Amino acid sequence: MLGEENNHTGVTPMPQGQVRVWYQSFVHPVEQAPYIERLQAQLDEVAGRGIRFEVHGLDPPDRSFHPLTEFRCAAQIIRHALDAEKAGYDAFVIGHFQEPGLLEIRSSLDIPVVALGEANLLLALTMGYRIGLVTIDPIFIPWHDRQVRLHGLGERVVGTTALEMNLPAFMKAFTDVDAYAAVRAQFVAQVKPLIEKGAEVIIPAGGLPMLLFARESPFIIDGAPVLNGIAVVAKATEMALALRSITNVVVSRRSTYAKAPPDAVREFCERLQ
Repeated sequence: MLGEENNHTGVTPMPQGQVRVWYQSFVHPVEQAPYIERLQAQLDEVAGRGIRFEVHGLDPPDRSFHPLTEFRCAAQIIRHALDAEKAGYDAFVIGHFQEPGLLEIRSSLDIPVVALGEANLLLALTMGYRIGLVTIDPIFIPWHDRQVRLHGLGERVVGTTALEMNLPAFMKAFTDVDAYAAVRAQFVAQVKPLIEKGAEVIIPAGGLPMLLFARESPFIIDGAPVLNGIAVVAKATEMALALRSITNVVVSRRSTYAKAPPDAVREFCERLQ
């Protein structure tokens, strides 16, 4: 039964006639509830008519900045993605810039799968030739370098710089004017060397800074636009949905995203209980 299969995520079948998108965040749904609520409000604001983005958290969340944690989170969201498709969602968004599990999820679902990092990188290519990334912690710099190379964009990305900011400081900046000014100043300082290297478009590499700076429209530093990454991934999802309705194609099954056989999906779900 669908309800029995999805009890661990609280998924319920969707009403007919609604277009619903599962937006998978990597923060805890209770501990970071203020962020979840702000993210939901931002998605509600930018969503096209008739499309509903529904933000889901992760328990346990992505606390440790380590590849092992990313691997654990990837396994969790793969299961969430499978549940989302069974429940009738029309698309799935990986709302984490590093996009763990993207290959496996696209290979398993027949609905559009859109990733926060990939969507922003690809959109930035249409706005300028050289791109710069600013991440939330220095530990992520080599991670994003590998991510950029994996997407084949090494020649277009001038580099990645990093803020040194903890989660409480970010959360305070959402409501405190002085705290916001401090985060903004640090962000601008990290953008400057990227612009000196030739960056024409800046991507805040993470949902937290993307959401924080979405209040500035436009946000431009020395002529370089700073992407509103949440709006970008929302519109990329809407485009994927629209194109699916026109072409009846979601993804190539030729090689990279060859469809996972049913037995592989069943074994994965049975072992991940």
